[in-house]
Amino acid sequence: MASDRTSHAAHAQGLLRFIDASPSPFHAVATSLEMLRAADFVETDFGATSHGSPGRHVIARDGALIAWVVPEGATSSTPFRIVGAHTDSPNLRLKPDPDANTFGYRRLGVEVYGGVLLNSWLDRDLGLSGRIAVRGARGVEQVLITVDEPILRVPQLAIHLDREISTTGLLLNKQQHLAPIFGLAGPNSSDIWHIVASAAGVSTDDIIGADLMLHDTQPSALIGIDHEFISAPRLDNQLSCHASLTALSGASNTETIAMVTLFDHEEVGSVSATGAATHSLPQLLSSISGDAAGHAQALSDSLFVSADNAHATHPNYPERHEPAHHIALNAGPVLKHNANQRYTTDAMTEGAFRLAAERAGVSTQAFVNRTDMGCGSTIGPTVSASLGMRALDVGCAQLAMHSCRELAGTNDPWDMTLLLAELLS
Repeated sequence: MASDRTSHAAHAQGLLRFIDASPSPFHAVATSLEMLRAADFVETDFGATSHGSPGRHVIARDGALIAWVVPEGATSSTPFRIVGAHTDSPNLRLKPDPDANTFGYRRLGVEVYGGVLLNSWLDRDLGLSGRIAVRGARGVEQVLITVDEPILRVPQLAIHLDREISTTGLLLNKQQHLAPIFGLAGPNSSDIWHIVASAAGVSTDDIIGADLMLHDTQPSALIGIDHEFISAPRLDNQLSCHASLTALSGASNTETIAMVTLFDHEEVGSVSATGAATHSLPQLLSSISGDAAGHAQALSDSLFVSADNAHATHPNYPERHEPAHHIALNAGPVLKHNANQRYTTDAMTEGAFRLAAERAGVSTQAFVNRTDMGCGSTIGPTVSASLGMRALDVGCAQLAMHSCRELAGTNDPWDMTLLLAELLS
């Protein structure tokens, strides 16, 4: 992999396409599978007996995916190099019975998923996406749906009716103020399930379950006077998903087993069957190794890389950042530190990171929170604890994290891909 201006731009455009095709975690997995099939990965399942066989393998379930490359000559003690990211992002999700007609409007009941910047969802043209469960010949079947049209909107209250907003700020009640409208109520009005059924090509009577969420319908774009920025939804953390899959697709390891794990539910704690706290990953690694003694040696020599975006220093709020650690867009991947183990980086894994960056030829940055402010976390501590594996936390710098629409640097995703390719080798 080479690093030049053309590579940065081409990779950024590929990222935009990946994000626009992936409005939900389930779509992100489907888009990832397309990438991996094109790179000769073969789908398998957790019950297969070929996990440790040489070749390219992938397992997908719901909003999670694990892909790995076993080299010829691998043994039970061959170490792993694993990059982990997550497919979910904070958003608004439909309640089980969402239709609510009020004051002549057709409205939807929504739940807040994760740490949403609530105001960022106001006055945007929103679509609907996710999956439904339908009656099938063999029982319950999954159908992905995307209504990528501006059918929903959460209108903000006019300033004339909220004069205090300039002094007290915008205060939103999650139950009362975030319900989107999608039409005017009338005797012949269709409910939301008719819209969903039409998008899925099924009857409303066939829908027996749903995981549906709102998404911004404005396409992702390169912006700024010199196209230096990426403006897109879900950069946290689909940017890392795309970078890690690109790096894995080009992997040609001979002495390690390269792996990418994309988990769901990171934004709500990772405790689920498809989250980072699942036992599926430890069980899969054991199956790949095959021998208990060799597997223990493999884990001790392995490395887990938690790839999740980092906070760039905000030019309008510099006081919210550690003064000695300025983080900039387009200045290279960010190694994240926290003494209280909210991030997993330590001296040894920092060393591995720096050597990999030197080989990749990319600049790097170091992030740490202000001491008097709390710190977010990642899947790093959860996976490292469950595997007993050394780990580090790294990500691309971004602004507006957890907004409906986020901002990153155009050059950083390709540099992150080059770094992850080295860390996987």
